[in-house]
Amino acid sequence: MIKAIMFDLDDTLLWDSKSIEEAFKATCRYAQTKVGVDPQDLELSVREAATKLYSTYDTYEFTKNIGINPFEGLWGDFLDEHDEGFHKMKEIVPTYRKKAWTSGLQSLGITDAELGAELSERFRKERKEKPYVYEDTFRVLNEVKGNFQLLLLTNGSPHLQNTKLDKTPELVPYFEEIIISGDIGRGKPDSAMFLHALERLKLQKDEVIMVGDNLNTDIRGASNLGITTVWVNRRQQKPQDIIPDYEIKELHEVLEIVNNMK
Repeated sequence: MIKAIMFDLDDTLLWDSKSIEEAFKATCRYAQTKVGVDPQDLELSVREAATKLYSTYDTYEFTKNIGINPFEGLWGDFLDEHDEGFHKMKEIVPTYRKKAWTSGLQSLGITDAELGAELSERFRKERKEKPYVYEDTFRVLNEVKGNFQLLLLTNGSPHLQNTKLDKTPELVPYFEEIIISGDIGRGKPDSAMFLHALERLKLQKDEVIMVGDNLNTDIRGASNLGITTVWVNRRQQKPQDIIPDYEIKELHEVLEIVNNMK
């Protein structure tokens, strides 16, 4: 019998990709007013520059293990004190942000380090002001909260993930436990995250289900331990070597699944 539901955070409950997208749009439109650049072209070139640059730092393996992507690096502060990797991230990201935006401008023929620095700060501000939650998130949480223990299982920097939760504080009370990979030292799909979650819930693997949008982290990691998985496939991706137990297009479809498991 299922007693608990483990939810992923980013792009499962929080619409993180939209927050990033809207921050890019606003920042690149501002750049257009300054130097006449095409906003879409600038966004593409900055995304490309950021991704390439991010992989050159010696923190890259650390960020991959924890699950911190290049675009979180463009706005996060990484003030976590408990790991040397976060200390390094905190030192690196101010330069990384400026370089990513300056390089993005440069690839479009604009050499302006001062504007690059201004845009890097503007993007951070825009991202912090643009939290989005899927329209069915609270409906789902309200329906399941009385029948199941709820746990949030998210990859990332504790400081950054808690910043996201601070921007949507109404999410937090639904969860008995919030587990962030940066506190564990390994991120999903590593078994350490899921085993820690089971330990905190005091439950066995056949008493929980994992609900998430990412096949490679949420679904792979839970499946490897024999935990039942529900894949929220909003973008209509094709599963390859990872087959979830259930596949849904919208979060609210999970209600029918879990109601049959009570």
